Amino acid sequence: MATVRGHAPLASQAANRSYNVASVWEQTAALNESQLQAIDTLSQSCTQRPYPTHVVEDQRFTADTAESHTKDAYVGTLEDAVLHNTNQFHKWHTELEAACASEMEEKYKRYADLLNNHLKLCEGILGKVDQTIEYFDTLLTQHRDVSQKSKALYNSCEQLVKEKDQLVEFADAIRTKLKFFDEFETVYAQFQKAQLSLDNDQFLQLLKKLDDCMAYVATNPQYADAGTYTTKFRQLQARALGAVRSKVQQVMKHAVVQVQAAIQEAVPKPAGQTAASAAAAAQQVPVLAEGTEVSLLYVRFRAAAEPNLKGLVKEVESRTSRPEYMRLLEECIALYAAARQQLVSPFLSQRLHQEQAAQPLPAFTRAGCEHLLRVCQMEAQLFEQFFPSLGKSAPEHLAPLTEPLCTLLYDALRPPIITLQDIDELCELVDILKHEVLGEQVGRRGGGAEALRPMLTRTLADVQARLIYRCQAFIKDEVAGYSPSAADVDYPAKLERAAIEAAEAASTSAAAAPGDSNGHSAAAEANGAAAAAPAAASPYAALYPPLRSTLLCLSKLYRAVDGRTFGGLAQEAVAACTSSVQQASRQVARKAGPLDAQLFMIKHLLFLREQIAPFDVDFAATDIDLDFTHMRDHLRRILAGESSLFTLSSNNAVVKMLGTGGPRVLTYQVDSKKELEKALKGVCEAFIMAVTKVAVEPMLSFITKVTAVRVAAQANAATAKPLREQAFAVPAKVAEMVGKVNEALAGPLPAAIKKMSTYLPNPATHAILFKPVKSNIAEAHGQVAALLAAEYAPEEAAGVQLYQPHQLAALLDAMC
Repeated sequence: MATVRGHAPLASQAANRSYNVASVWEQTAALNESQLQAIDTLSQSCTQRPYPTHVVEDQRFTADTAESHTKDAYVGTLEDAVLHNTNQFHKWHTELEAACASEMEEKYKRYADLLNNHLKLCEGILGKVDQTIEYFDTLLTQHRDVSQKSKALYNSCEQLVKEKDQLVEFADAIRTKLKFFDEFETVYAQFQKAQLSLDNDQFLQLLKKLDDCMAYVATNPQYADAGTYTTKFRQLQARALGAVRSKVQQVMKHAVVQVQAAIQEAVPKPAGQTAASAAAAAQQVPVLAEGTEVSLLYVRFRAAAEPNLKGLVKEVESRTSRPEYMRLLEECIALYAAARQQLVSPFLSQRLHQEQAAQPLPAFTRAGCEHLLRVCQMEAQLFEQFFPSLGKSAPEHLAPLTEPLCTLLYDALRPPIITLQDIDELCELVDILKHEVLGEQVGRRGGGAEALRPMLTRTLADVQARLIYRCQAFIKDEVAGYSPSAADVDYPAKLERAAIEAAEAASTSAAAAPGDSNGHSAAAEANGAAAAAPAAASPYAALYPPLRSTLLCLSKLYRAVDGRTFGGLAQEAVAACTSSVQQASRQVARKAGPLDAQLFMIKHLLFLREQIAPFDVDFAATDIDLDFTHMRDHLRRILAGESSLFTLSSNNAVVKMLGTGGPRVLTYQVDSKKELEKALKGVCEAFIMAVTKVAVEPMLSFITKVTAVRVAAQANAATAKPLREQAFAVPAKVAEMVGKVNEALAGPLPAAIKKMSTYLPNPATHAILFKPVKSNIAEAHGQVAALLAAEYAPEEAAGVQLYQPHQLAALLDAMC
């Protein structure tokens, strides 16, 4: 082993050096792929070819020489060994491997010895560590035992302290809860001492303490005897609140007595008055001036009542979140309202009666509303002084006072309103109530005046209802049921007289010079004439009275009622007026002719349409009727015995009548404005046709006959004759017909146009109505001219004196 260990470094060094030489050689002299292939090829060739002769000899020589030496021995050491044959190489290689293995084995053995030494050292350390850990485990166990015992002791102390605190807290809670129950006797005793004086602070403190006790007992009904104590507290609170109520009532009565005494002192007493007369005068309501009324009824009352109630009422207002105090406050307000009503009502009633007796109804309405508004405003201000927390809702809480005061004015206004007949006066009342009082004064005077709004609204509704009734009666009497006199339907003489009066008034006003020597009298005459001229020239002067009444009624009613109501009344009025004008036109037709009747209708219906155009309402009304006409067949079958009333089936006559034969509901809309337009359109068309017939009726008759002849000729062409051979169409007849038309164009037609100007003075209306007349006349002349050119010889046509188109146009334009 020593020999091997001695040679091991040498063998290792030789192996390493050999490996290094080979690797360096491989890196520095690397062969490419082609070279490697060439070497492989040479290697294969060398293995296949026989050895050369000199090589064989050398081998033989080597073998002979080796025999003389040891065959497996080699020369040199492992590092510089000389190898002569394969055996020597194998031997050398074997020794080299053995040296390497011996070297490696020695290294591992040394490392194993080192590891064994380390293992022994670690095992010793591990044993000491295990022993130390055992000591630590023992110490930890002892520490844990001590810690658990300390923690248990601490928890016990904490539990004892906590239980002590809980017991103390529980004792305090019981003491606190029992305090509210124990307070009853204290509060009751103190209340008995303080109930005679409600103004001191002690009573208010007791009241607050009583409320706290009641609130606590009410929120904890589960406590023993809670119901009993609740009843006791409520009884005590009821006595306290009753004392407050009595106090308020007593103060109010005392204030009323003081004010009444002051009023009696303020009224002057006549000299020599006996005791009986003084007692009678005391029972009468004295007349107070406005300044005196304010100072006595308001300032004196406040001075007498407010100091005794201000603190008490303020305390009650601060607790209105509780229902019993809210009821108490309402009762105090009711007592206040009763006291104020006892003072104010007699003076207000007396003032209203005086004004009603001295003024007409509109003036009394205006004055009464103004006075009542002033009273309500002062009452609201006084109410805010007594109940300051209710200032914003004063109108609501003042209702028990303001409603009776408003009823005084309402009772004074309603009887004359429901008996009033004059529509103008009713409209004036509506204007006063709706615009002056409700629209201006109520908003301007603030919240106190809002208390009058319900009464004013109710009064306005009564006036409007009366106005609607009177308007319906007016329409029924003066429009629908109007019976015209001879002067009412004296057309066109009525229009001619109106035109003459207007011309005379205009000439009189023009003749009055400003510098007349008569001075003031001339100026007065001029002013009178100037005033009479517009009246005479007014478009309403020559109107049919029902139309005038309709427009007058609608103009007054428009601002007095709401749009829906006005629409219904307007529909009724316009329909009645249209029907009345149509009836009057028939009387005009019997007296003056159909042309005057048509112009009468056009004038009045056109004027009515123009006057109702500004009204922004719907002149329509929906009517609902029941239709029983289809039930006749059912009744006939029942009476004829075809249907039985006693059949117990679906064929029973009563069942059929109620099921399928019941009355039908018919809904239809009546639009008086559309009916007016329809009537106006119809009468305009009739007038256009009537004027056309006045001018060219012979031509129209001739054209009708020509049309009939041509139709007959188409049906029987064999027996047809030329038009100029017909008896009515010979040239002489045609010339006579054209002559009549020319005479009509020269006489009757201008007279009709002049009559139209009398009825309808507006040139635009003339142009609208006369335009289709001119078109009809021109068309008739054109058809006749075409017949003359087609059916007659030129010399025959020349004998007919027919206007040329330009001549006819000039003639018609000159007329209108």
